Amino acid sequence: MTFSRRAGREGRFSTAIALGLILSLTLFACAREKEAAAAPAETASSMSDSATADAAAIPADMSPAPSFDSARAMQYVKEIVAFGPRPLGSANHKKVEDYLHAHLKDDSVEDDAFMIDTSEGKFPVRNIIAKFPGTRDGIIVIASHYDTNWPLRNTTYIGANDGASSSALLLEIANQLRGKKLDGYTVWLLWDDAEESMRLPWYDPEALYGVRHLAKKWKDDGTIKQMKAFILEDMIGDADLNIERDEDSTPWLEQMVYQAAKRLGYQSHFFARTIPMEDDHIPFVQLGVPSADLIDFDYGYNNVFWHTTQDTVDKLSPKSLEIVGTVTLETVQMLGKK
Repeated sequence: MTFSRRAGREGRFSTAIALGLILSLTLFACAREKEAAAAPAETASSMSDSATADAAAIPADMSPAPSFDSARAMQYVKEIVAFGPRPLGSANHKKVEDYLHAHLKDDSVEDDAFMIDTSEGKFPVRNIIAKFPGTRDGIIVIASHYDTNWPLRNTTYIGANDGASSSALLLEIANQLRGKKLDGYTVWLLWDDAEESMRLPWYDPEALYGVRHLAKKWKDDGTIKQMKAFILEDMIGDADLNIERDEDSTPWLEQMVYQAAKRLGYQSHFFARTIPMEDDHIPFVQLGVPSADLIDFDYGYNNVFWHTTQDTVDKLSPKSLEIVGTVTLETVQMLGKK
């Protein structure tokens, strides 16, 4: 807007009026711009927060999330990969089993051991479950596989991100749960075995042996009816952390994970992309257990490091372990208060 300046008193008066009018219009326009800029964010937030009634019904007076020692978790990763490749039936695989048991020696631990018959031969399989009692009836299972890929057994493949990072994460979560009765549901930490496919590329009939066996066992003995949630951790150490939204997971539980991330300020690392995942949670999804797969399936450009000898510790970050660990613990708290 422009205006003409006039000489004399009338001109000055008219100028003052015009200036006042410009100032008023400017302030009004700024206010409208702020409202317009805020509206989309508020609308998106509102849509996210109210995606399901289950996720929205979270108490606001929750205690802060437990601490998480990311340096210690990273040390666990380094110690696990130091054993080298750990495919089924190998000496290194047994060393990792012993390593996990040593860290869980003061906990209530159950082993689910059995044999499998595959195209590559017969192998012993061992699921390891550490149990931490809570004050409410019901069980939350947090899972990670600990084996490495059988087809890559004769290479230097150590699965730093794919298997070691999530196994280490569960060890640090155990440190946070140990020594007290949990205020909420009982938590079982599951290191499941024989997750990797016996063939490459992935061949579903010869994969997920550990969780398939447990899902059937827990269905038969009634444990499934007590399970409130199954949270899977997989490939969560990537320094460039971007957790996927999984099409096959339970929507309200994934929304709760997002709300936990938002409470902690980590929402930018979660659910920018939606993809389907065939992973350890599927046998439990099929039995109706609310399940969420926390996985970053973009490991290097176009997932170039996945299932290669480039899956090494230098690609990982303690911060990524901390983000996923604290969000997981926050989600457990939220489920316990739900």
